[in-house]
Amino acid sequence: MERNAGKVTVVGLARSGVGAANLLARRGAEVTVTDRKPAAQLREQAAMLQPSVRLSLGSHPEELFTAADLVVVSPGVPMDIAPLGLARSRGIPVIGELELAYEICQEKGTRARDSFLAVTGANGKSTTTTLLDFIMRKAGFSTILAGNIGNALSEELNKRGFGTAGKEAPLPDFVVLEVSSFQLEAIREFRPHVASLLNITPDHLDRYHSLAEYASAKARIFERQDDHDLLVLNADDPETVRLCADQEKKRVAGMPQVFFFSRMKEVRGVYCSGGIIYADLTAGGGAGRRRLMAAGEVAIKGVHNLENAMAAAAMALLAGCPDGAVIDALREFRGLEHRLEFVRELGGVRYFNDSKGTNVGAVIKSLESFTEPLILIAGGRDKAGDFSALRDLVSQRVKTLVLIGEASGKIRDALADVTEAVLARDLGDAVTIARSRAAAGDVVLLSPACASFDMFRDFEDRGRQFKEIVRGLNG
Repeated sequence: MERNAGKVTVVGLARSGVGAANLLARRGAEVTVTDRKPAAQLREQAAMLQPSVRLSLGSHPEELFTAADLVVVSPGVPMDIAPLGLARSRGIPVIGELELAYEICQEKGTRARDSFLAVTGANGKSTTTTLLDFIMRKAGFSTILAGNIGNALSEELNKRGFGTAGKEAPLPDFVVLEVSSFQLEAIREFRPHVASLLNITPDHLDRYHSLAEYASAKARIFERQDDHDLLVLNADDPETVRLCADQEKKRVAGMPQVFFFSRMKEVRGVYCSGGIIYADLTAGGGAGRRRLMAAGEVAIKGVHNLENAMAAAAMALLAGCPDGAVIDALREFRGLEHRLEFVRELGGVRYFNDSKGTNVGAVIKSLESFTEPLILIAGGRDKAGDFSALRDLVSQRVKTLVLIGEASGKIRDALADVTEAVLARDLGDAVTIARSRAAAGDVVLLSPACASFDMFRDFEDRGRQFKEIVRGLNG
């Protein structure tokens, strides 16, 4: 792969774009970054670029796409915008930042490819990926943790001196990646040795035309895997199992070896039965299943987190991690901020921050994790979600629904006939209303089922503001 010279256009000046541009510049490429946002909105990102990187902000000039030898796209940029189509029509390769970093890693040889562990899915990606990294480090392996989780792989390679002669550090034992559907749209060679597809539920339907199109993007995580590779699937998620079966029918080359995780049945992989987590990675016969631990010993709580824990355990075991490190890590890992995060108890009411619950499927998992009466704070920017899918759980578990943001009316229309629904002016007002409706023994849960960009910078900003408001409540 020739990435040391030539003209490269990087599209999008977010974290991935900065990482890709710097990595390419260090390797001698002539790099220009283009972004439709004006310079005034991108000063912080521009200041992070290598001095040789050129900027073209406020528009996407056609010549940057037609005169390039390579175009590298940040995940937030739709792959169907006209300038990218123009580049493809001229035979110019168009790849994503993740693909760029992966291909550069492959220059290290065969072992580099076998070091890649990748997680995707509609929900649970960040928790599973972070837990997997925690397990691998618990076992004594060196790792890079990167991808959609917040730090671009290209930037991690920059930190290790890739492209800087005489200063380049070797790759670690494992590269642990959270991978989004947006990133998978722009791959061509990406081929993790161990991959996991956690679940398929409707998400990002403001970008995809259908659930099938979204699922197809997710399936690209194992598109280039063969029988040397390993794939971990959720046996309890019908869409995931169906997707794998459909892909298998289309394959010309061999499929990866498939393993499962399950809360509901015995599988080849990792599963829970009678409150005990077992591992059985044999192909039938052999050593058979072995006990790992009691499900109640897993530190992160909630049914979805049990699934995440089993997925991470299966991937770690398949990558060569000993049972003891897996068990110790599952007992110690406390979860991530904004994922069913306990905030405080006040007047017998417990408050939880689940700001990462940005789609309907995530909220379903969160609601399933509580038996107490719930006051649910939801709403934000709609991602074309089907809020009616929440009706059964809301009618059973939610005593009051407090709604904020652009989607509040749509959610009210879908659910107001099954529980009390109240519109709030903003998040502070929502917490005030929730507190007024809650009694001792209840739970107030922020789990929005929507994106945050109508009112907040991102889901982290929304979650942190929620925590500040709740912690500021007087007893």
